[in-house]
Amino acid sequence: MANQLNQYKDKLKENSLKITQKRMRMIELFLDENRYLSAKDVQELLKDEYPDISYDTIYRNLYTLKDINVLEQTTLSGEMHYKISCTTHHHHHFICDECGVTRVIHYCPVQQWENELDDVEIRNHKVELYGLCGECKKTRT
Repeated sequence: MANQLNQYKDKLKENSLKITQKRMRMIELFLDENRYLSAKDVQELLKDEYPDISYDTIYRNLYTLKDINVLEQTTLSGEMHYKISCTTHHHHHFICDECGVTRVIHYCPVQQWENELDDVEIRNHKVELYGLCGECKKTRT
């Protein structure tokens, strides 16, 4: 993980952003989690280390890290959630509506869609599938 943290430090430097202890701890938190987190989740997970961290600080850092592509953003239950960006290869995600866990989907349907749509050029896309993961599905039955 130290290597990944150094890559994110470099990304902060490239974007002329300060490398603060709180910012790096937030990145580390997202590296540890395999799910989308809300600002409330982040505050809850950091409260022991930073009991006085404000929502303003959390939101400001979430938006900053999203703007420089360190974090990805999605909406779950009407609230913004974030997770570490996937930068290794092109793929999409399944996202659990209940717990926010994500799973990678390697198949990309965009080429097929582009073939079905006459005379268009798709320049960018994001495909997210939502539902219940196996664990959350079990707790509902």
